[in-house]
Amino acid sequence: MILRILPIAAALSIVVAASPAAATGKMNCDAPQKQWKSIAKLQADLVKQGWQVRKAKVDGGCYEVYGTDPQGNRVEAYFHPVSFKKLLVSRRGEVLFRAK
Repeated sequence: MILRILPIAAALSIVVAASPAAATGKMNCDAPQKQWKSIAKLQADLVKQGWQVRKAKVDGGCYEVYGTDPQGNRVEAYFHPVSFKKLLVSRRGEVLFRAK
């Protein structure tokens, strides 16, 4: 019985390992990566707007930013990687902003 389960477990581990890691599913952006602006440019633009950026990364093809917005809220925010359009801003599960 155990010998039958091992190949299935091995196959499942390969499928899981091949899946995109850390995508939360909160936002998805669909744009060719060669058109993306740099994440450093997004961070610099946000700082000029009064944000404090603690961390920025790619999630679901979008730029996900953790930091403090100009109003002083500690937030998680998503931006489109080509246009830098603000898509979603949330604080502890509460949506503060969602693009239409």
